[in-house]
Amino acid sequence: MRPISPEEMRAIDSNCTYFGLIPLQLMENAGSALASEARKRARGNRIAVVAGRGNNGGDAFVAARHLAEFDVTVFLLGRSRDIATEEARRNWEILDRLGFDLREVRDSRELEELSKYDLILDAIFGTGVRGAVRGLEAEAIDAINSARKQVISVDVPSGIGTEKVIEPEVTVTFHRPKEGIPGEVVVAGIGIPPSAEFLAGPGDLALVASRAPASHKGQNGRVLVIGGGPYSGAPALSAMAALRAGADLVTVAVPENVSDVIAGFSPNLIVRPLSDDHLSSDDLPALRELIPRHDVVVVGMGLGRHPETTEALTKIVPECGKMVMDADALLPGVPLKGIITPHESEFRRVSSIGVPPGRVQNETLMTFARDMGLTILLKGKVDLITDGTVIRGNATGNAGMTVGGTGDVLAGITGAFYANAPPLRAAVAAAFVNGTAGDLAFEEKGYSLLATDVIENIPLAMWQ
Repeated sequence: MRPISPEEMRAIDSNCTYFGLIPLQLMENAGSALASEARKRARGNRIAVVAGRGNNGGDAFVAARHLAEFDVTVFLLGRSRDIATEEARRNWEILDRLGFDLREVRDSRELEELSKYDLILDAIFGTGVRGAVRGLEAEAIDAINSARKQVISVDVPSGIGTEKVIEPEVTVTFHRPKEGIPGEVVVAGIGIPPSAEFLAGPGDLALVASRAPASHKGQNGRVLVIGGGPYSGAPALSAMAALRAGADLVTVAVPENVSDVIAGFSPNLIVRPLSDDHLSSDDLPALRELIPRHDVVVVGMGLGRHPETTEALTKIVPECGKMVMDADALLPGVPLKGIITPHESEFRRVSSIGVPPGRVQNETLMTFARDMGLTILLKGKVDLITDGTVIRGNATGNAGMTVGGTGDVLAGITGAFYANAPPLRAAVAAAFVNGTAGDLAFEEKGYSLLATDVIENIPLAMWQ
C-alpha cells in the first residue's frame, strides 16, 4: 500500500467532505478502529488516553467511548473550551455527559500517575505538528515515554519529525500508511472508498493554491504562452485563464499578424510579437530570451500545423524546463515534455495507441506516462490524470464545455498551477477548477456558455 504525506491526507479529508462524507463520520470510524486494536492488545484493565485539542484527540475520545468496558481515564492537555474542532468537541461533550473520567491537564505533574495504567493511547499530535515541541505537550511526551508502559499512538507517534517524539509499541494509522512512521504500524480503514481518493476535489486545489502573505510580484508564477498564428483567440484564452488562476505575470509570444489582436484582448497581458504569420525557427532567438524568464511555458494553442511551425517546436521544447503542451503542439515528431493535455484523438496522434475503456484505459495511460516521463491530463467526460505512478480522475464539467476554447482555458490554468506545484498536483487541481468554473457558467448560461464565461468563473471556482 502506497504511503501518503500529511498534505495528501488532508486533501483526501477535504475531498471526502466535498462528496458528502462528513468529518464526524470519519472520526467515528477512526475511533472505532482504534478501539478495536486497543482491545486486542490491552494487557490490563486500566487505559489512559492522553489527548491534544485537535482531531487526533477527537479520534481518541471516540475510542474511549468504545472502550467503556475498561477503566478509562482521558487526560486532555489544556482546557476543553479550547478544543479546536467541532467534531472533537462534540465527542468530548458526549464523554462528559456519559460520566467518563475526564481530566483537564494544566500541569505536567498531573501526568505522573501514567505509570499506574496498563495501556496509554497517545493522541497528542497528528500529522500537522511543525517545528520544535514545547510546553505542556513536550512534557506530556516525556511523561508517556518515562512511564514505560504499553503505548499505542493514534495515526502517527506524537512529535514525529521533531526532536521530541513518542516511542509507541504500535501506531494505528488511518486509511493509508503515513510516510516515515517507525516501528510496527497497523493500517485501519475508516470508510474512505476508492472513488473518494480517485476523484479530484477542493482538497487538491488546496495543495496548489496557497501563497505566502509576504510574497512579491513574480513569486507566484510567471507563465509564457506560445501560440497563435492562424488563430488569435486560443492563446489569449490560455493567458487570461492563467492570470485568473493566480499567475502573477503572463507573457504571450505570438506571430506578428495576431499580436495587436491579442494585446487588445486585455491590458493585463504582456504581448511579445514574433515574426511573420506563423511560428518558425526565425523566432528561436526571441524565445530563447523569454523562456528563462518564466517558470512555465504553455504551448500549442492556435499555432496551426505549418511545417515550419512543427520544425520550430522540435527545437523549442528542449530549451524549456516546465511545459504544458496542448493542441497543435501535440503532433508526431514533436518531443513531449512536462504536462500534456490531449483529448482522445490527440493522445492517439502522439502515442500511436488507442485508449480502450475501463481499467485497461488507465493502465495504457499510466504505462505511456511512465515510459515517456510525462504527466498526462486526458480530457473527457471524466478527465484522467496520471504521472505513471498514480492515476486520478475529475468528474467536474458538463456537455456545454464542448464549445471551442475551454481546452485552451484548461491549459492556462494548468500552467499557472504548475509554476509552483509538482506536475500531477497541478494537473489534477487544474482539471477540477476548469470543470467547476464550467459548471458555474452552465448554471447561468446553459448550453450558450462560452470559454470566456468559464474564465470569469475561475475565481469563484477556486475560492467559493
